[in-house]
Amino acid sequence: MSGENSTKLAVLLHADVIGSTALVQLDETLAHARFQDVFRRFSETIAGHGGTTHEIRGDALVAEFSRASDALAAAVTFQAANGEYIDGLGDEIRPQLRIGVAMGEVVIADSTVTGGGIVLAQRLEQLAPPGGICIQGAAYETLPKRLPFEYENLGEQQLKGFDEPVRVYTVRARGEASSSASAVNDVPAPRELELPSKPSIAVLPFNNMSNDSEQEFFADGISEDIITELSKFRTFFVIARNSSFAFKNESLTVRDVGRKLGVRYVVEGSVRRAGNRVRITAQLIDAIDDKHLWAERYDRELEDIFAVQDEVTQAIVTAIAPQLSTSEQQRARRKPTENLDAWECYQRGLWYMFSYSQADQALRYFNRAIELDPEFGSAYAGLAYTYAIQLLLGASEDKEDDLQRGVHAADTALGIDQNDPFAHFARGRISIFKGDHEKAVAEFERAISLNPNYALAHFGLAHGLWHVGRPAEALPHHDEAIRLSPNDTVMWAFLASKAIALVMVERYEEGIAFSREAQRHSDFHLFSYLAEVSGLGMLERAEEAANALERLRKVEPEISLGFIERSLPMPASEAKDRFLQGLELAGMT
Repeated sequence: MSGENSTKLAVLLHADVIGSTALVQLDETLAHARFQDVFRRFSETIAGHGGTTHEIRGDALVAEFSRASDALAAAVTFQAANGEYIDGLGDEIRPQLRIGVAMGEVVIADSTVTGGGIVLAQRLEQLAPPGGICIQGAAYETLPKRLPFEYENLGEQQLKGFDEPVRVYTVRARGEASSSASAVNDVPAPRELELPSKPSIAVLPFNNMSNDSEQEFFADGISEDIITELSKFRTFFVIARNSSFAFKNESLTVRDVGRKLGVRYVVEGSVRRAGNRVRITAQLIDAIDDKHLWAERYDRELEDIFAVQDEVTQAIVTAIAPQLSTSEQQRARRKPTENLDAWECYQRGLWYMFSYSQADQALRYFNRAIELDPEFGSAYAGLAYTYAIQLLLGASEDKEDDLQRGVHAADTALGIDQNDPFAHFARGRISIFKGDHEKAVAEFERAISLNPNYALAHFGLAHGLWHVGRPAEALPHHDEAIRLSPNDTVMWAFLASKAIALVMVERYEEGIAFSREAQRHSDFHLFSYLAEVSGLGMLERAEEAANALERLRKVEPEISLGFIERSLPMPASEAKDRFLQGLELAGMT
């Protein structure tokens, strides 16, 4: 009866569409229709094997069986049929499932099932390979030996949410190829390449989905351009074109490609032309965890094929670079401190550095990275930028000592690698506090020449230009930084810096708006208030200015014109005078 709950022991099946988010981003309407179709067909198979489908939730399905053998039979039968079905599809919207089967106690109410059994089935499903099935050891032990299945023991696995490890088996129809290297044949498996310390990435040749063979050159051109642009990021290990293109027209999983090339990340995509329009899709995948990190679709008019190629390449690289950096920092933060190597110490240092509030931790990890690898130039650059942040925030206990340490670290980084954009950026930031503003601007320009896609360098150049009284020239570089990294961890700084430049060129309302937008970011700092306070002061909106200044004082009680002069050391200029005048008119002493 509706509203009544029942608890029982059952065999539960949990199925999930692999990479559903990426598929939806390619074509939302078609993807949802395919999801519904795949689960309709699976539900029919489940019913045919004595099971009951309880829930279908967007990209996942939950079903109940009384026997593990029936659940496995349904799963194996459907996976084989679905594999044939998606092989016949003419596009990239191919819903492939992973399935987990477990025994456990569940609560059933109004056709909704909850409980530990479902959670366990879901955790098992996440261990299954694409198109595969995983079963809990306890359920495996109930299976009759006569079944036409083959099993692979994955050993005991520690599953999230479960205190005790769970023995897990993969299941396949007898005669199917094993996922285990030892089951392939007697030919020795090729030596597995070790992952580089840097984030490693391979860009596969994009698939030409058009009937026009000439589009093959266009598709290859995009892949080659992405490889070239990503190679400009010296913190990435990028597989060369010839190695990536060796997989052209081969049917390999992303996990296989990652293993063969020794990379963690893989970029793949497709090109489809219809008339004078072209649709380009791209996705970034963690090949080790078989997890989609990012996907996007680009629809363009094909008036100038090379202009389109350049535009889409730029957009893809712009999206991928921050995703890679964020993914690496998150991986480093999850790892136990005692197991960190030099690269992971560097990544953890970056995370603390960009938080702007834990400089001592950033310095600790950068120094540890240098201890582990004395030739790690980027770690020295991280040290230099962290010292600059301490000077900016007024957090230095010994300003002159930190300044000299920062200069030495930046120069060491450049001595190790003159072509590292991060090292030039760090030298530029510390040069501002040294009072060498023209050198700062030159260092930022050098960083951009080495990597035009480096958002932080464009931000640095913009910041440096208004420091030297050239705010109008700064604004386009602010816009470029924001365009290149629209989800940047220090977006508040991009916005706050642009807001100050706008106030300096007497665009007060715009400066106030950008300042307030910077304050809406959860991790913003006191500099996000400055343009609002100054702009309101210049507009003689005394009550609003006093309110903004009061909010700023709650963040930094010691705020004063002297604090601003120390944190933003600008030479004399009309732009500087206008900015400080606004702060004074607002009531800053």
